[in-house]
Amino acid sequence: MRARRVRDGLKGWGGVGAMAAVCALALACALLLPLTTRVHGDGSTGLGGPGAASGTAAAASECTDPEKETLAPSGADGKTIAAIKARQGEKRKLIVGVDQNSYRWGYRDPNNTGAELEGFDIDLVHRIAQDILGDPDAVQFKAIPTNQRIPALKEGRVDMVVRTMTINCDRVGQVAFSAPYFKTGQQVLAPKSSTIKGYDDTLADKKVCTAASSTANSRLTADRDAGRIPKSVNLGTVVPNQLDCLVRLQLGEVDAVVTDGALAASQAAQDPTVGLKGEPFTTEYYGVAMNKQADDLVRRVNQILVEYRANGWQASYDRWLSATLGSDAGPSKPPAPVYLRKS
Repeated sequence: MRARRVRDGLKGWGGVGAMAAVCALALACALLLPLTTRVHGDGSTGLGGPGAASGTAAAASECTDPEKETLAPSGADGKTIAAIKARQGEKRKLIVGVDQNSYRWGYRDPNNTGAELEGFDIDLVHRIAQDILGDPDAVQFKAIPTNQRIPALKEGRVDMVVRTMTINCDRVGQVAFSAPYFKTGQQVLAPKSSTIKGYDDTLADKKVCTAASSTANSRLTADRDAGRIPKSVNLGTVVPNQLDCLVRLQLGEVDAVVTDGALAASQAAQDPTVGLKGEPFTTEYYGVAMNKQADDLVRRVNQILVEYRANGWQASYDRWLSATLGSDAGPSKPPAPVYLRKS
């Protein structure tokens, strides 16, 4: 039965070749984790080495609208942008932490000869590079697991992270965020044949997979402890990278996955045997994450986003996400930005 589920779950990937692709992705995630945990910044990002701007987690009582805790837009260069522009030769690139396994967000399409990274997040990265360095391809992509996004920024390994990263109160105390560039919410993904109906009592006695350091993991743990979901929900399967949860689901090792609805929809498109269960049970926003001290870079990205929302965002949505989220982009559009952070 388990073997059949795996085989059926891989139909959306193209049979045997697709199965190999999934295995390769899982292996890539496993290999990337030790690499990103042992490599530290050498100052090349201009953001400092380990421990720089470690920040203090924002108290929950003081944070109600984390998506508004960002700086007003500005096109001016500062020390962070100056350091990026000062890189010489092949190193004169924007260093960006991304995902390479999130279908239609940041991924490598095996059907494309060049297998270049592409997707909604990748389009935004190219736009930022164009504005700062005058070349949309002046980017060094660094694939990082979900649980390494904040460490990569703190340790100066990347200039920014553009990786379907939800803005929340805990994170705004550790890193800086741009204004939102996408609206989403947490949602349940499970086999279509499952008795699970959504984020409710039907999760009782079920094994649910989440990614370490993810919004889903924090939310489920808090809700179970508070009795908002059944105490019997098993949250023991926590993986470094979110896509690992889909693999666990296909292998029959878990009963459901909880992640951002936008990502879940893309995963459902990859595997026709799974589907979204119930409606999103939160409202959240993706933002570009940067080092806490990189004020000029935050302001510059916010300036770029003002222009991108007016010219570029919709075209990228139509190309990458309309097939999975629907032709109406309205529910996914970010709200009008509010800039409450002063320094």
